[in-house]
Amino acid sequence: MQVLLHTDKNIDGGVRTAEYLETLAQGELHRFGEHITRVEAHLADANSHAKANKDDIHCTLEAHVKGLQPVVVKDHAGSAHQAIHGAMEKLKRAVGTALDKHAPRRDATLADALAPDTDDAPSA
Repeated sequence: MQVLLHTDKNIDGGVRTAEYLETLAQGELHRFGEHITRVEAHLADANSHAKANKDDIHCTLEAHVKGLQPVVVKDHAGSAHQAIHGAMEKLKRAVGTALDKHAPRRDATLADALAPDTDDAPSA
């Protein structure tokens, strides 16, 4: 899985932030295996020109899933690491939901045919 970090001019997109994103993405999304080809993070300081607020840093994560449209989530927090972490939790759930929604369904008649027969006891 390729992990890319994009920042605006007001966010430090240095090595520490990139490594944090990479480590978190690999750890949180490992269960999806080869389904995810790329994760892109976009960090921005929403109010860089004004007085600092507690949720100024916005993180948008976009996961590129094989055979599906990209899955996009957003979060905001007081720091880049917090915003990345919050968005990653949302992304993990959203990718799981997207994959479940598009997973092949088992045929009900096949499931019924393979189910153990509980009517073997003679009726009285």
